[in-house]
Amino acid sequence: MPAIRRTAAAAAAVVTLFTAATACGPGDDKAAAGPGSSAAAGDKKGEAGQDTGGADLPNGLPSNLDDIKKWEKGGWKDWDRWSRKASEFANPIIKDLWNPSRMAEAKTTPDVTAQSAGTADGGTDPEPRPVQAQQVARPYHQHMAPIGKIMFDSPQGPMVCSGTVVEDPAHPGRSNLVWTAGHCVHTGKSGGWMRNIVFVPSYNDQGLPMSQVGRAPAQEVAPYGVWWANWVTTSGEWIDMGSTKSGNAGSAYDFAVLHVRPERGGGKSLQETVGAALPVWFGAPSADRINGLQAFGYPAAPPYDGARMMNCPSRPGRLT
Repeated sequence: MPAIRRTAAAAAAVVTLFTAATACGPGDDKAAAGPGSSAAAGDKKGEAGQDTGGADLPNGLPSNLDDIKKWEKGGWKDWDRWSRKASEFANPIIKDLWNPSRMAEAKTTPDVTAQSAGTADGGTDPEPRPVQAQQVARPYHQHMAPIGKIMFDSPQGPMVCSGTVVEDPAHPGRSNLVWTAGHCVHTGKSGGWMRNIVFVPSYNDQGLPMSQVGRAPAQEVAPYGVWWANWVTTSGEWIDMGSTKSGNAGSAYDFAVLHVRPERGGGKSLQETVGAALPVWFGAPSADRINGLQAFGYPAAPPYDGARMMNCPSRPGRLT
């Protein structure tokens, strides 16, 4: 799967840009990431319906029309058949599953606690000082369209992360790739792949309070529609060692990239639909040569509620 392998390499580079040693205020993601082996999974059809060499679906997952109907009617809730291996990822589209009300019910994922970050001289980096989060101007589709929310189902119920549209070197100007954290697609060593994984760019476009989001028109909550992941890549280290518990050895590999397709179909790519994708900074210089970075997302831990897009600008202390 050459396209997927290229994406895994891109993921490691994006992390160098986005996981600098800075800290947002309450509810920030502390997960770092780094290069390592990747585990890719998904269906057999990639861009323009081309064969990407994906694996056949394993037993217990929908592989024919009857199975898909059962899956759509709640068969996906059978967590006793939780798929763990890279080849066992499946994410068939269930239309209208993620309506505004269900999106509003999704809970934030637990923080991934990293082990102390080692430095070149054998020491450890100090905890980054908190940075005051700033609200992004609204409507979001006019100011930061590539940023959105990842929604997915876990054994604990509907959950949510932030995600970003990133460029695809294999398809310039037509990317369907979304960058997020590994724990947003796979539980790590204690479980398996999340289910019903979708991306909603420019979520809650007008920044309504969460108490109003569930009753808002779908066009306001998902202005570019809902995009379902049809394959995912994360690191083998995250699958083998990842955990949300303290001292997590897999935290340095907590990254993932989704390839998505629109729930309602259509000929345009995600990048063409939202109008932009963030570049992957392969040649990032050392942190002391970078004047500043900005981290965008939808923080949900108090005092935030996950309804509004926020930005945390800061200078990086060290890139990982």
